[in-house]
Amino acid sequence: MSETNLVGKLLVANPRLVDPNFDRTVVLLLAHGEQGALGVVVNRPSDTEVAAVLPQWAGRAVQPPWMFLGGPVGRDSAICLARVPAPAALQAMAGDDVWQAVVGDLGTLDLDTDADRLDDTVGELRIFVGYAGWSGGQLESELLAGGWWVIDSVPEDAFTPEPSELWSRVLLRQGGELALVARYPPDPSLN
Repeated sequence: MSETNLVGKLLVANPRLVDPNFDRTVVLLLAHGEQGALGVVVNRPSDTEVAAVLPQWAGRAVQPPWMFLGGPVGRDSAICLARVPAPAALQAMAGDDVWQAVVGDLGTLDLDTDADRLDDTVGELRIFVGYAGWSGGQLESELLAGGWWVIDSVPEDAFTPEPSELWSRVLLRQGGELALVARYPPDPSLN
C-alpha cells in the first residue's frame, strides 16, 4: 500500500474479516497518517435517541435520529459528523476548532459548542459513540491482508436513512466483483 492519505474514504469490511466488531461494517476514515488511523462505523445505529443524551443537537440529527456505535474504542466519548454548507461562515462565527473538514462539506463538529449559537451554519448531523482506531501501520497491514476494501465515499453514506443496507449498497455501486460480494450471505454454510 502506498503512503496515500485515506481521510474521507470508506473502509468496507470484507466478509472474511473475522473481528466481530467489524462484521459487515462501513467505516468513514476521519484521520490517517504515520501515527495511525481513526474512523467511525457509519452503519451501526444504537437503540438510544440523540434527544435522550444530547437534546440540544436532536433537531439537527438525521433520520434515524439515534446515536450510532462508532467503534469499539472510546465508548465514553462521542464524535459528531456534520454537514456545513458554508464552512468559512461557521469558522468566522465560532472559530477554527469547532468544525474540521473531512471530505467536501462533511466534517467533525465539536459537541461542546453552543448549538443555539450556530444558526443555519450547520446542517444535518449524526453522533457516534466510540470510534475505530488503528496504530501506525496496523490499518495498512489489514489492507494488505485483504480485510478491507477502500472505496470513495459519497456525502449520503454517513447520513443514510437505512444503515442496515449501507454495506451492500456501497459494494453494489462499485460494480464488478465487489457488486457480487454485496450479496454474500451472512452465513455461507447455510447457503
